[in-house]
Amino acid sequence: MARYRVGLQTRERILHATRRLVSELGVEAVTLKAITDEAGVGAGSFYNLFESKEAAVFEVVREAIEAVDPDPARAGTDSLDELVDAFVAFLTDDRPIARIYLQLAVGRGLTDADVGARTMRSHRWRVERFADAWRREDRTLTSAESQALAETLLAGLTGLGITALLDPDFDMRAHARRLLVRVRSPQPQPAER
Repeated sequence: MARYRVGLQTRERILHATRRLVSELGVEAVTLKAITDEAGVGAGSFYNLFESKEAAVFEVVREAIEAVDPDPARAGTDSLDELVDAFVAFLTDDRPIARIYLQLAVGRGLTDADVGARTMRSHRWRVERFADAWRREDRTLTSAESQALAETLLAGLTGLGITALLDPDFDMRAHARRLLVRVRSPQPQPAER
């Protein structure tokens, strides 16, 4: 039991060090050595818990996302409004971690197959949560329709998030509310010719 507790404490020290360093310096400037020095652990202890620096960074991001999750038990009780609010909270309440996530997802995800696969798993999970909420809100939607609406909403929210990270005066919450209203009740499309 004591050994398990020591492992948990070591893990928490590594995550705390990772969170602090990437928030202050950015993911590219942080080295494994900086993390282990800050955490007061050896590289071997780090590698017993994480396969890479990126794995530790993704764990920090995962914890930040879970901190705002409206349905952490995954009971299928979250609404679209709650999911949108959680998305906005993640991107605006902890800007350094959100910035790191987007840097990894977009920058490294395009060039590093492991980071890209991890980002896509996260995206698919998020789409499924949003699609599930759509189906609970509108039982007439097919699975394909709710997936398409979820993808559209998430694409818009991601774009708003990028803008919010670049412009601290941008009111992402207000824009996200308008986006959700718009996606919920789209204007009729003109007939094709």
